[in-house]
Parts: sequence; structure tokens; C-alpha cells
Amino acid sequence: MKGSVPGTAKISKEAKECVQECVSEFISFITSEAAEKCQMEKRKTIGGEDILYAMITLGFDNYAEVLKIHLAKLRQHQTAVAGSSREATNEGRGE
Repeated sequence: MKGSVPGTAKISKEAKECVQECVSEFISFITSEAAEKCQMEKRKTIGGEDILYAMITLGFDNYAEVLKIHLAKLRQHQTAVAGSSREATNEGRGE
């Protein structure tokens, strides 16, 4: 929160707690919608796409678009890390 306000501004404990409650409620709201989708599709695991779907369904399209980019970058990074780990393992075996 401090990064969003001028350096001279102060944020009360009450304001921080209020924002934390709102964020928790928002996460529950989105997760509940995603869980409903998974339940309808007879799946037990909520994935990134389910969260994006829930956000779009609930009218948070702008946020979903940004998160879609971050999800793609995360997966790209995970793939690169997994590839590096495999290469290191294979090199250790003399392959």
C-alpha cells in the first residue's frame, strides 16, 4: 500500500485491516466462481484459466487481461527452469 501513496502519507492500521478484509473477500468471490466452473466440469483442481474465466464472468475483464499475460510469462519461466533442470541432470549422467 505504501508504494501507492506519496512518501509523506501515512496509512492507519484500520485502513490496512480494511484493505486486507476487502482483498480476502475479493479472492473468495473469484475463487468461488472458479470452483463452481470446476465442479460443473467434474474437476477438483482450480487452474489459472479457471481464475481468468471467473474474473471475466464477474466483470473484471481488465484485470483478467493483465493476469493472462502474467500467467503466460509464469508458464514460460517454469518451462525454461524445468528445461534447465533436465539439461543439468542429463549432463550429470554424461548424456
